[in-house]
Amino acid sequence: MIYIVDDDRSIRELIAYTLRNTGFEAEGFESGKEMFAAIDNKLPQLILLDIMLPGDDGITILKKLRSNAATKRIPIIMVTAKDAEYDKVLGLDCGADDYIAKPFGMMELISRVKAVLRRTSGNDDNVYSAGNVKLDVKSHTVEVDGGQVELTVKEFELLHLLMKNAGNVMTRDMLLESIWGYDFDGETRTVDVHVRTLRSKLGSGAEIIETVRGVGYRIARQSAYSR
Repeated sequence: MIYIVDDDRSIRELIAYTLRNTGFEAEGFESGKEMFAAIDNKLPQLILLDIMLPGDDGITILKKLRSNAATKRIPIIMVTAKDAEYDKVLGLDCGADDYIAKPFGMMELISRVKAVLRRTSGNDDNVYSAGNVKLDVKSHTVEVDGGQVELTVKEFELLHLLMKNAGNVMTRDMLLESIWGYDFDGETRTVDVHVRTLRSKLGSGAEIIETVRGVGYRIARQSAYSR
């Protein structure tokens, strides 16, 4: 089941119609309040969330979803008329899995939905270690010197991808494509921003992430392993 939260009835119904015709179940809501009432009965497979909404806006709703243990792992795509870089980065930094700006084609939306579902439905249950940092994919936790570190969804995915490919340099374009699922309009600066905040949160473990000048980032192979 995919939940659509958009106060524009025509858009909401068009998205729901398109999703149903491509094999998904879909239900639309005018506000976050209506959606949360539905979540009490059934958790969705994915949420399409508009930013401009009556009552709580999309970013506020996103933060509520990510702060709740029952909903924090539900994939979320932000849908909005805004296309400024600030709005993109804000939504992604708050835990959104993808971002699509109106107006958009229905086939593009379906492609984004399928890409996010592919990325978030893996069965990877590995534990990775590098230096004093341990990442457990199954429990979605990160520890530094045995203490748990709270990361956003994107920060976790970034660290996971780097540790999974220990020893290999990951270019900024590769990281954008793998984590966000598309080119993000070539805005590779968002990778640098996420690496910077990730290093800050890792504290003494920050040194495991090496910068390869002019290329991207890597974790030295000898310092990481998986099991």
